Amino acid sequence: MKLFQLLVLPLFIISAIAQLPSQDILALLEFKKGIKLDPTGYIRDSWNEESIDFNGCPASWNGIVCNGGNVAGVVLDNLSLVADVDLGVFANLTKLVKLSMANNSITGKFPGTMGDFKSIEYLDISNNHFSSTLPPEIGKVDSLKNLSLAGNNFSGSIPDSVGGLSSIQSLDLSRNSFTGSLPSSITDLNNLVSLNLSYNGFMKKIPTGFEQILNLEVLDLHQNQFDGTIEEKFLLLSNASHVDFSSNLLSSSGSQKRKFLFSISDSIKYLNLSNNQFTGSLISGGGLPAAFGSLKVLDLSYNQLSGELPGFEFVYDLEVLRLGNNMFSGFIPNGLLHGDSLVLTELDLSANNLSGPINMIMSTTLRNLNLSSNGISGELPLLTGSCAVLDLSNNQLSGNLSAIAKWGNPIEFLDLSHNQLTGYLPEATSQFLRLNYFNLSRNSFVGDLPTVLTQYPKLTALDLSFNRFSGPLLTDLLTSNTLHELHLQNNLLIGGISFSPPLPSKSDLQVLDISGNQFNGTIAGEFGSFTNLQVLNISRNNFSGSVPYSISELNSLISLDISLNQLTGSLPENLPDSLVAFNASYNDLSGTVPLNLRKFPDSSFHPGNSRLVFPGGPPGPGGSPSRKPTRKPIKTVIKLAVIIPCVAAAIILILLAIFIHYRRVSRSGTHPDNIKSRDMQRQSSRDLAGFKSRDAGGALVVSAEDLMATRKGSSSEIISPDEKMAAVAGFSPSKNSQFSWSPDSGESFTPENLARLDARSPDRLAGELYFLDDTISLTPEELSRAPAEVLGRSSHGTSYKATLDNGVFLTVKWLREGVAKQKKEFAKEARKFANIRHPNVVGLRGYYWGPTQHEKLILSDYISPGSLGIFLYDRPGRKGPPLTWAQRLKIAVDVARGLNYLHFDRAVPHGNLKATNILLEGPDLNARVADYCLHRLMTQAGTVEQILDAGVLGYRAPELAAAKKPSPSFKSDVYAFGVNLLELLTGRCAGDVVSGEEGGIDLTDWVRLRVAEGRGSDCFDPILTPEIANPAVAKSMKEVLGIALRCIRPVSERPGIKSVYEDLSSI
Repeated sequence: MKLFQLLVLPLFIISAIAQLPSQDILALLEFKKGIKLDPTGYIRDSWNEESIDFNGCPASWNGIVCNGGNVAGVVLDNLSLVADVDLGVFANLTKLVKLSMANNSITGKFPGTMGDFKSIEYLDISNNHFSSTLPPEIGKVDSLKNLSLAGNNFSGSIPDSVGGLSSIQSLDLSRNSFTGSLPSSITDLNNLVSLNLSYNGFMKKIPTGFEQILNLEVLDLHQNQFDGTIEEKFLLLSNASHVDFSSNLLSSSGSQKRKFLFSISDSIKYLNLSNNQFTGSLISGGGLPAAFGSLKVLDLSYNQLSGELPGFEFVYDLEVLRLGNNMFSGFIPNGLLHGDSLVLTELDLSANNLSGPINMIMSTTLRNLNLSSNGISGELPLLTGSCAVLDLSNNQLSGNLSAIAKWGNPIEFLDLSHNQLTGYLPEATSQFLRLNYFNLSRNSFVGDLPTVLTQYPKLTALDLSFNRFSGPLLTDLLTSNTLHELHLQNNLLIGGISFSPPLPSKSDLQVLDISGNQFNGTIAGEFGSFTNLQVLNISRNNFSGSVPYSISELNSLISLDISLNQLTGSLPENLPDSLVAFNASYNDLSGTVPLNLRKFPDSSFHPGNSRLVFPGGPPGPGGSPSRKPTRKPIKTVIKLAVIIPCVAAAIILILLAIFIHYRRVSRSGTHPDNIKSRDMQRQSSRDLAGFKSRDAGGALVVSAEDLMATRKGSSSEIISPDEKMAAVAGFSPSKNSQFSWSPDSGESFTPENLARLDARSPDRLAGELYFLDDTISLTPEELSRAPAEVLGRSSHGTSYKATLDNGVFLTVKWLREGVAKQKKEFAKEARKFANIRHPNVVGLRGYYWGPTQHEKLILSDYISPGSLGIFLYDRPGRKGPPLTWAQRLKIAVDVARGLNYLHFDRAVPHGNLKATNILLEGPDLNARVADYCLHRLMTQAGTVEQILDAGVLGYRAPELAAAKKPSPSFKSDVYAFGVNLLELLTGRCAGDVVSGEEGGIDLTDWVRLRVAEGRGSDCFDPILTPEIANPAVAKSMKEVLGIALRCIRPVSERPGIKSVYEDLSSI
């Protein structure tokens, strides 16, 4: 019996062991513990002990692939998993071949035990939130064939041991925060087929030797900071078919400057070198070599290439050619447009210096042609071939539109704006059956609108603005069920308008702008059919009568402008709460302002509307309801003790100002009595809105809106009505005082008069204008005639909004005397701004260099409606309603994206980031950064003063305060951006002193203290309290607060803008 028991007992033990989970199952269950959210239940409902197969591999579990009794694959892609895991647990799966969990929200670090993965061939954890550096042990996984870490937060440099991945075929490390130089060992990966390192921060030169990798097909290094040159040997011998080195800092070698891209390997089909700093010509004596014959896509846009264009006669396979935003000159080769030997489908030559006429486009393959922003002249081409997209805007084309009657039916996108076209819009254009975008703005067309405009069956956007069209509006344009945008502003259209489309028709309009015409009569009709309308602008017309109450039915409306008409009666109740922009000024409205419109500033209702009543007082400066005093009255003796010294000091300052003024006058040899006076007529209320008639002369137009001025001590002071006129002189004028309009100008004007953008000469600017691109063209005299209004001041100058004769708005920054570098250095640095183009960065257009020290102007795009400061800070003059959290988060992402472009694409710090240099554009309030890189144009003293000013305003990084010769850096930009984030979270101005139990402290210290006390949520803007009740909003605000605090850490701990941008984008 005992013998029997001894024999049976081992069998029971063996059986029990066989029933225990295997090592593979235990590893998978350990991974499951880190899962916080499994919205589909893919793992939660499947990975459990009840369904375990006791053969060692749980084949019934979702995402598990078995090979015998071992786990060979774990595939968990696209499951929206939220988890914090240790990838090292998978090292226990000794037979694991494939591990893939892409497109989730998984955090964790790259395992340092990577060398324990003995069988792994495929590892894809892309598009998650993994972080850490790559450990040196990664080079020990010689079985790995496919590695994708793309779209995570990995950082640091790539270890040299990566050369040990002897079997690797596909390596994707894109969209991370890797930095440093590439190890030379990366070119030892002889089995490599695809290498993608794009969207990182790699620097220095591209390693040599990639041409020796025989199987390499894809080499993508774009959006990094590589500098130096491209080895000609690589271009000549490369085996890759797809090469993308775009958006780096690469430049031309000596031989390439003579002739860029002398020869290309037959293997390369796609070559993208755009957004670099290449110079040189594509022609050197002969034509283009036959070595280009295998290219299908060539993108050299956004460089500094020059010279004439070659004919590309031997490039038989080329399908896409992008050479835009360079400095090419001469005529466009006929071969590119005639297509005799080419199969081009896309040609982009925009923003160059090309000239001459275009007679015909005869190519049968060309579908996308962009020749905008050149100097092309003559009449429109007689034929357009097979073009579907045709952009000829911003040129010098003249003549009429008779040629378009012969253009082909394939056209879908047609832009002829900003030319010199004249005449009538012909009726015979009905062949455009596929046309969805049609832009004829800023020409000189006349006559009635032809009915053919209503017959394009797929038209979604029509822009006829800034012409001289007359006659009535075609009602069918309003009732179109395809048209989304209709721009007719600044024409001579007349008659009444009915907003009642015939039933059951329903308009699909989203943007309607008919401002600046001569429409009259009442605003008739029902608006219930315009349910998608978001922007409605009927300002600067002659509409009369009351505002129809049916306008309240526009539930999607975000911008409404009815100003500068003759409207009477009361404003409708229940206008949609979605409104973020509203203007009813310069009318004769009466009654009480509806409750939901009282969030808008006084400038939305006045001037005009004298009988319009604000219960409790109007909003804006001086209009807030009175509050009971909370402090005890100050004694009369104390009042006198304060007032008398102030009055005495004011008298001394006035006497000092008069003394300095006469010293300047006597030094220039000009007596005030001898200054030539001007007969400046006051403009009508229509001109006060920023539009002047042809014969009105040049004028300094001051708008009715409150404008931001940056001053030492506060970053968001509002210019009062008097200060708007005195902003240049630097003092507040009395009612009858005169002031000098520009520094040392010797010209005097009363505040009631209007002044030109003049420097010395009373008639014109006498210096030279230099343009950074061809998007604008004007003379100094035309600039001096431009009406201008003061926008604000900063440490380095005063900014104005200038309106050119053609209606284009520019921001003109008048640099203060002594801050600009010498002309040669200034010009050299300014040219570097030529290719800076990004939707979140304000474009610089040129500069003016005058004959005297104070005549230095910088020209840039004008962005409306204003800066972040006037929308954010809770003080008199704030524009629109308080920003919602969604709007603030979008602004933060936009600014981070713009900084990321400056840092990584252009390799320059902003240097002057603050709320007043973050401009919000359009009804969507898209954010764009302005005043960037000005330190590159200024003397060291000017730079120091700018940094000191940033310190006063609360944006200066601590390391700049301690430096002997401070200079803006990438990390100081990140600090300033962190302060911007705190402003968005708190609604406070960075320069304000926050009072509390601890006394007066600045914004950053106040937030840090509250967070340290566990009261971080107390910092949030009280206006956002209703939104914070939403857990998702509260969570996202806390995440942004964490990012902001990281940005204001000491410089050694501060993150790069790329990781900040990606973190914000993921919220």
